[in-house]
Amino acid sequence: MNLLFIQNENGTQEVVAAAATEGAVEQQLVATVATEEPAAAEEPQPQPAGGGWSFWLMIIAMIAIMYFFMWRPESKRRKQMENFRNNLKKGDKIITAGGIYGTVKEIQATSILVEVDSNVTLRVDKNMVVGDPGQATPVAK
Repeated sequence: MNLLFIQNENGTQEVVAAAATEGAVEQQLVATVATEEPAAAEEPQPQPAGGGWSFWLMIIAMIAIMYFFMWRPESKRRKQMENFRNNLKKGDKIITAGGIYGTVKEIQATSILVEVDSNVTLRVDKNMVVGDPGQATPVAK
């Protein structure tokens, strides 16, 4: 017995069992399967009032918060540090990024000669100077 799928004009499919008997083909309807009709063009759903505006307002608010709490303070710190490094002069006390305390002995374009002890000097990149020990605030007890 063979199964055949036949689609009618109205869009339904019929499963037909066909058996060959003495030169004739007997067909027996086994099941009718309804196929989905092509979806009619759906109407667009109405948006809630102001739905698009609230999204953009939230995005703008997040960008403003990031600007005032992250980008602006970091920019100020970077400018202060650059100003501090550019205004270094011989005899200033400094702290390097590695935690070495010393006194500026000589300043060049990109590096500084730092005296850390009597007759002990180190050449340090100017960008590795992170602060002045006098500017550090004491820890409150």
